[in-house]
Amino acid sequence: MKRLALGLGLLATPVLAGDFALKDVHLDVVPRTKAEAARIASVTAPTMDFSAPERFETNPGGGATVRARDDADAFSQPSANIGFDGELEFKLGNGLFKKLWVSSPSSTLASDGLGPLYNARSCQRCHLKDGRGHPPENAQDNRVSMFLRLSVPADEVAPSEIETYLAALGGEGPRTRPDPTYGGQLQDVAVMGHAAEGQMDVTYEEFDVPLAGGEVASLRRPSYSVSDLGYGPMHPDVMLSPRVAPPMIGLGLIEAIPAADILALADPDDADGDGISGRAQVVWSLEHTAPMLGRFGWKAGNPTVLEQSAAAFAGDIGISNPLFPAGAGECTEAQDSCLAGPHGDNDDRLWEIDAEGLDLVTFYSRNLAVPARRDVDDPEVLRGKELFYTTGCTSCHTPKFVTHRLNDRDPQSFQLIWPYSDFLLHDMGAGLADNRPEGRATGTEWRTPPLWGIGLTEQVNGHSYFLHDGRARSLLEAVLWHGGEAEAAKTAVTEMTPPDRAALIRYLESL
Repeated sequence: MKRLALGLGLLATPVLAGDFALKDVHLDVVPRTKAEAARIASVTAPTMDFSAPERFETNPGGGATVRARDDADAFSQPSANIGFDGELEFKLGNGLFKKLWVSSPSSTLASDGLGPLYNARSCQRCHLKDGRGHPPENAQDNRVSMFLRLSVPADEVAPSEIETYLAALGGEGPRTRPDPTYGGQLQDVAVMGHAAEGQMDVTYEEFDVPLAGGEVASLRRPSYSVSDLGYGPMHPDVMLSPRVAPPMIGLGLIEAIPAADILALADPDDADGDGISGRAQVVWSLEHTAPMLGRFGWKAGNPTVLEQSAAAFAGDIGISNPLFPAGAGECTEAQDSCLAGPHGDNDDRLWEIDAEGLDLVTFYSRNLAVPARRDVDDPEVLRGKELFYTTGCTSCHTPKFVTHRLNDRDPQSFQLIWPYSDFLLHDMGAGLADNRPEGRATGTEWRTPPLWGIGLTEQVNGHSYFLHDGRARSLLEAVLWHGGEAEAAKTAVTEMTPPDRAALIRYLESL
């Protein structure tokens, strides 16, 4: 593992805000020729013909696409082009992904180290069937696939060296810090002998939205609080941001998109005047000790699949690893009993999951396949596709990319993929705001989530809850929560005829 460090030479060179190149330092790539770049630009250009499906549209994951199963395992298949050796590694990673961790000390030395504070005992507990989490449906329902991010304003805290450097790149300084007692995430479970940090409580206020054609949609506005605090009061200015576990499919393909192609879509000053001003998230990579483009998480807070996996092990399960080596997970100095508790690292074991185990989980996460599209030639689906394009949805939900040519990752190499996301930050308005900045993202900005596989959510996970906190109970409700840069597109949907609205939803269900 590379140690987190900044050389003086790095900071000695002044960097103008917004004038930077985020290298794909995590990938071994073959540079594109000018001819190849021109061919890719032609292939990924938005279509203007909605009379028939586009070529290769049925394969959203390119050569990695798998047949769309009709059961709950639709998101749990290995990439179709992974090969025999790759499938063996995938299965080993799957075993670690499902593994139930236990508290220390334990006779199962390879599985102990849980917590002491945590949200789930395994990755699979949050990403059930590798799919989408959900909010609690009632007071008795568990909250295992949803948690609260915590932070407080950083107005009076001096920025770190890395934060100063990132501020120079992005033009903004640090705006938050973890809660001094409870850290950056509320852990609602603890091992025996320790108190959980608290319990997330959510209530909803229903309200109606009139739609053209005499239809009415009902939306629910959530409010969040924390009860049963185990370590005293939180900071009086604590900010709470709910997060449901996102689906796992296609992560390796997203990682393989050239950063330059994503950055080319950014328009932070809305220079073209279309009302859409996507911005790149810029984060510091612990893995590569460099600033990188954020791609993963609801606010694009992580740059690679490995870092996303390592952060989840530490924060969600309390499992130390090469990037997050603290045996006590996210415990703070105010939680001395947690810090003093037994952990799974010892003289023979530096971390509770080692580099090899983390690599296997990362390989598994990179190679969860995207299922094939369904009903692409259905007339109603084609009409819905036309509406998706003409109402401006593709301004953020970019349909197509071509991944890098890679020397070491054949399943993700040079694939035409259809994620329906630009992976940029967008202001989604006050309705969806969590009022909690994260990196460059403001309290109203979110990363555009990819839409591939979204129509299989109910089949895989038994529910149809969407958005970062699961407040939307249907795809239509999710659309109607759009605001800010997406206000015009949302208004167009509310003003559609009922048949056109139904066609738009039918198209989304086919993804």
